[in-house]
Amino acid sequence: MIINPEDIRLRSLVVDDAERISFLLNNKNVWDNLRDYIPFPYSKIDAQEFIAHSSKPDSNIFAIVFKNEFCGVISLEQLKDVYRLSAEIGYWIGEPFWGKGIASQAVCLITDFGFRELPLERIFASVFEHNKASMRVLEKNGYQLESIAKNAVIKNEVISNQYTYAILKP
Repeated sequence: MIINPEDIRLRSLVVDDAERISFLLNNKNVWDNLRDYIPFPYSKIDAQEFIAHSSKPDSNIFAIVFKNEFCGVISLEQLKDVYRLSAEIGYWIGEPFWGKGIASQAVCLITDFGFRELPLERIFASVFEHNKASMRVLEKNGYQLESIAKNAVIKNEVISNQYTYAILKP
């Protein structure tokens, strides 16, 4: 399926997203690609707390919307101190929306936002070695593989490598 990039937009999270977030995140296939601080199973209360956190003034957390339907979350977390010109991108898409190019377009949109609206020189992402789809999303958007940290992460009791991709401000 080829999507129209105009069918994808980013918007602020709203309280009404809580049920959809908890539904989409209660999927082990999605959770297997996320950090462990995200609970599993994921409750509506977890979603409500996350939405409240996302409404803080310095938060750059957005809903990913495809054809007016909530389908995931994307964020930029600006670092502090000597790293303050860098931000880490993070995102997830609900499994029913995988393989449609939605993540690629969402990464394009937030990368543009990061360089246009924030004082950033570098945006990076850390990816588990098994998450080839996320690697392709980043590569399609001009992110380059910077490093492979050996045995850097543990997920589901399996130790694996972490791939770091980055893009610099044009």
